[in-house]
Amino acid sequence: MSTPNAAARVRVAALYRELGRRGMCSSSSGNVSLRHGAGMLITASGIAADAITARQVTEMTLDGAVRAGPKPSSEWHLHAGVYAAFPQAGAVVHTHADAATALACLNQGLPVFHYMIAGFGGALRCAPYVTFGTRELADAAVAAMKGRSACLLANHGMVLFGRDADHALSQAVLLETLCRQYLLARAAGKVRLLSAAELRAAQRRFLDYGPASAASAAT
Repeated sequence: MSTPNAAARVRVAALYRELGRRGMCSSSSGNVSLRHGAGMLITASGIAADAITARQVTEMTLDGAVRAGPKPSSEWHLHAGVYAAFPQAGAVVHTHADAATALACLNQGLPVFHYMIAGFGGALRCAPYVTFGTRELADAAVAAMKGRSACLLANHGMVLFGRDADHALSQAVLLETLCRQYLLARAAGKVRLLSAAELRAAQRRFLDYGPASAASAAT
């Protein structure tokens, strides 16, 4: 019989494999985690998405102490920073997905061009470029995510949190889709942005949309 710990490791590995299957994590780029008690379970360093198993998931504290498993992802600071700053975060996804990374390489955030951005709390900011795998990157990301559940990382990619693994996956797919749509629209002409009133109306609609509110993830 599997233990809760083992089941959680399986969920982490499954989330990372699914992101890879969807083309959002190529080779060993990107990493995912789940909040686990006072710490987290995170993908190991240098593991490709199509090869990961539950054995390549590391249990660690938010201050960096490894409790069990292999060497953790180099971006563990990023995940730990999000969990520390956002108590509602149950899972964290960091990817170098194409459209999000392309927009991040322009050092631009994602404006409110589509009402679905309300599900992240509003327009998404782009954190300034900081060397990967550092506490400074985590600090920059957390600052950019204030009042939001996601941000872009300049010349790097995206990071977001969800209530759980399934929610984080759906939010990652949505964010990549929105970034791609925005880049397509901008290439075709001037993009109309929603007004503050239009965004608030969308956020109100999200309050009773589905089994749980997507918009509430960023509050």
